[in-house]
Amino acid sequence: MDFSITPELLEIRQRIAAFMDEFVYPNERHVIEHEGLPEDLERELQTLVKERGLWGPNVPREWGGMGLGFVGQGLANEIIGRSTHAPRVFGSAAPDAGNIELLHLSATDAQKEKYLRPLAAGDVRSCFAMTEPEVSGSDPTGLRTRAVRDGDEWVITGHKWFISGALGSEFAIVMAVTNPSADAHKRASMILVPTRTAGFNIIRNVPVMGSGSVGGHCEIKFEDCRVPFENLLGEEGKGFELAQARLGPGRIQHCMRWIGAAQRSFELMCSYALKRQSFGEPLAHKQTVQNWIADSAAEINAARLMTLNAAWKMDRGEDARVEISLIKFYGARVLHDVVDRALQVHGALGYSKDTPLESFYRDARAARIYDGPDEVHRMVVARRILRQFKSE
Repeated sequence: MDFSITPELLEIRQRIAAFMDEFVYPNERHVIEHEGLPEDLERELQTLVKERGLWGPNVPREWGGMGLGFVGQGLANEIIGRSTHAPRVFGSAAPDAGNIELLHLSATDAQKEKYLRPLAAGDVRSCFAMTEPEVSGSDPTGLRTRAVRDGDEWVITGHKWFISGALGSEFAIVMAVTNPSADAHKRASMILVPTRTAGFNIIRNVPVMGSGSVGGHCEIKFEDCRVPFENLLGEEGKGFELAQARLGPGRIQHCMRWIGAAQRSFELMCSYALKRQSFGEPLAHKQTVQNWIADSAAEINAARLMTLNAAWKMDRGEDARVEISLIKFYGARVLHDVVDRALQVHGALGYSKDTPLESFYRDARAARIYDGPDEVHRMVVARRILRQFKSE
């Protein structure tokens, strides 16, 4: 078993880290809460990233990205995840990253030219419209949004919310029921909907806890929203399968970015504990702080190895559904606990916005909900494990 990183990936990580030091961390002071970097500055940094060949770890080479495998994507995103606005700078931010994967996997040639090419280049943004207020987000088989064929068009009617990135996006990939009488996992399809289409109505940007993201988390109503029939993405009735295909790679990226945020928090905790004096000695001499440091080191390392193992299995084409669920709920907890300890060591300074810790802390709470709540992932893991024992 070889845990070494290939020279190519090691060099990529070093180059990303150098870019973060030179351009990303110094510009964190310009980040606007819930909006990210000013657009001109973000575009400038994206151009520099592209010039250095570091754009889009998950974007295929033929579409202008680095075309890394899942392990490579994970290793790159660990460095990128050390700053909340860096994913946008490197072209690896959700929901665009997942939508790029979906389009590359299932779009027609014409759809790729119209939607994938500008998205992969970072010229436009997109959103993914699945979650609904009336339906449990953890069970997409119960979606109510309908898409009915009327001649050469789809007519979409429904209600979505927490649609990340919708404000200012060029198009949405919409999950809608196209055959309500079919099996629960074959009722829905995915349809490409330009956001300027009549009937695509953003009701509001839902105010959220955390640093937020570019384009907000919006509530949307589809009211007699008509798009060409050819906007169907993939095959009819395959919406659930496509959603699952989208979420697996996305969780690798998310979990490795969480590790990056946890690692940066850990480094801040160690540095501050060594220099901060309390009751005549550095905080680093306190047993409680030492326990926090030791526990954090163990948990970060475990989460990293678990995530890379899941990515390795995916690169080999193996079934990694259990591993993906494991890293989702375990990684979210590690992120929260490490940031919480680091914030506590910093005291009032950690509670302020003078460090990234308070932002990491608020974002960590959302990590236990999006991409499936932790409880559902635990259930998935337990059921699959018990199924193996039952078959013996």
